[in-house]
Amino acid sequence: MNTVIDEKIKQKMDELRKLLPTERSLVIPLLHEVQNKEGWVSVPSMKEIANYLQIPVGQVQEVATFYTMFNLEKKGTHHIEICTNIACYLNGAEKVMRCAERRLGIKPGETTRDGKFTLSEVECLAACGTGPVGTVHHEYIENLTEEKILSLIDKLENEGGH
Repeated sequence: MNTVIDEKIKQKMDELRKLLPTERSLVIPLLHEVQNKEGWVSVPSMKEIANYLQIPVGQVQEVATFYTMFNLEKKGTHHIEICTNIACYLNGAEKVMRCAERRLGIKPGETTRDGKFTLSEVECLAACGTGPVGTVHHEYIENLTEEKILSLIDKLENEGGH
């Protein structure tokens, strides 16, 4: 049986156990570790996390589905998220999103056929003062423009992986 929680992850969890009050406190760190390793969090991974922590799988699922930072489906090599909440929207996020859609040939929530890009619309990235804002590989790109998003996509295409 393939296990996603390897010895390296177990060691990290053992260190965190010393700092956290309950096994349930390890759910978010473990979800992050699994996502970093696999690129997403599958239902079998959630079951493995629950089994490892000896908690009901429902408790893992409720955390994984509540936070948008956890990918519950496979994503492209480059996951571009663009905030379209009100502050970003008023500063042109819709134009940036439409530009990215045209350039990649996909809509938000989709992945390019080659698996290189996933485009996502997100509600808030907590950078309202520098919107429109987006993220790629958990790095913020602020004051997004159509030119900036096209340049970013070109750069990511040329560099290949992460």
